[in-house]
Amino acid sequence: MANDYYAVLGVRRDAGTDEIKKAYRRLARELHPDVNPDPQTQDRFKEVTQAYEVLSDAEKRQMYDLGADPFAPAGGAGTGGFGANFPFSDIMDAFFGTGAGGRGPRGRARRGRNATIRVELDLNECAFGATRELVVDTAVVCPTCTGEGSAPGTHPETCDVCGGRGEVSQVTRSFLGQVMTSRPCPACAGHGTVIRRPCPECDGDGRVRTRRTIKVRIPAGVESGTHIQLAGEGEVGPGGGPAGDLFLEIIQRPHQIFERQGNDLHCTVTIPMAAAALGATLSVDSLDGPRDVDIRPGTQSGQVITLYSLGTAQLNESGRGDLLIHVTVETPTKLDADQENLMRQLAKLRGEEAPPGKFAPGQHGFFSRLRDAFNGR
Repeated sequence: MANDYYAVLGVRRDAGTDEIKKAYRRLARELHPDVNPDPQTQDRFKEVTQAYEVLSDAEKRQMYDLGADPFAPAGGAGTGGFGANFPFSDIMDAFFGTGAGGRGPRGRARRGRNATIRVELDLNECAFGATRELVVDTAVVCPTCTGEGSAPGTHPETCDVCGGRGEVSQVTRSFLGQVMTSRPCPACAGHGTVIRRPCPECDGDGRVRTRRTIKVRIPAGVESGTHIQLAGEGEVGPGGGPAGDLFLEIIQRPHQIFERQGNDLHCTVTIPMAAAALGATLSVDSLDGPRDVDIRPGTQSGQVITLYSLGTAQLNESGRGDLLIHVTVETPTKLDADQENLMRQLAKLRGEEAPPGKFAPGQHGFFSRLRDAFNGR
């Protein structure tokens, strides 16, 4: 071997891999046939490429340093001066700054998918939080092969087709000259290894389906539509890859008494006419138990009584909403003789025997006058 590959690349004999690659890229930008088509320059480019092919490979470099022919085992002839490890992607790096694609074998392990399940809660659980045990159908690491995918006592073997590189290369001719392209190895699907004997339990997938129970803490203040993320509680990925996330979608069940609006609770209380007029004290249910509510004399239908801080908790914040009580005054529909007599006496005392207004007895309202005008009265 007449050529001094170190001198060809202009590096020291103890140069590291990064220094060798940097020197090669610099020369490749200057000598590539697309940049300088001169025949002598092309010969120089092939020489530089051959030097890099040897010095960038640890085994070939060791053989070269010992005085052996690094191309003897591989038989580099027949490929136009380019061996099977022709650094096509490194040339792409020299011109574009990035590789021609993902090089090397792909790992079998991949991240698992995320999963979403719905959790129905009562209003009290949404308001104050809860702890739930959820049964989840999911994928877990295969206990037999621990995610490797091979039968017990065996392991994935290096692919015979690509030699563990995960890709195969092909040299084709074009108007630009010889072009080398790489694609995933069809024998190992780009993994670089093949599983000769798949695991009998997971059939080589590295995971199995199972049902497991997880304990979940639901924070106070959630409501319908709230999503809770549980990192790493989703499905384990193929090849024993990391698990995805589990999302809980909260569904709040309807309540018999309260209607929720944000962090506030609303309810309706119907009181007798006499209680509204005279005032009273009522016992009203709340999420914290019964509460006494004072009905002031003269309370009207539609009035709202607010009990502060008796609503739901605020999610991820301190404090609570309010309980708003909407009052409806009930007018009696049936009166016995004594009750009717008392009501008439009360009306007389209050001067309400004929309530003032356009709809009082003996008076005609707007629609009545309009009707009379059409009837010619």
